[in-house]
Amino acid sequence: MVSIGDSSFFMLLPLLVIVLLNVLNIVISIWGYRDSRRRGNSKEFSIIVLVALLFFPIIGLIVYLIIRKDEP
Repeated sequence: MVSIGDSSFFMLLPLLVIVLLNVLNIVISIWGYRDSRRRGNSKEFSIIVLVALLFFPIIGLIVYLIIRKDEP
């Protein structure tokens, strides 16, 4: 038998997953911006990386990892 307390957990679980994925997306975007600046790229390029990772997280991360410069 499922009580009211159990059903509220299952209703809250998708919201928690969505929040976790959004936080992960923001953390990866900030990492990409900082990594781009640390490697000596211009501020404009770093902002483009940040925006690309925010709107296209998986594809943007793959593309950034391919095109980024070697260690400074």
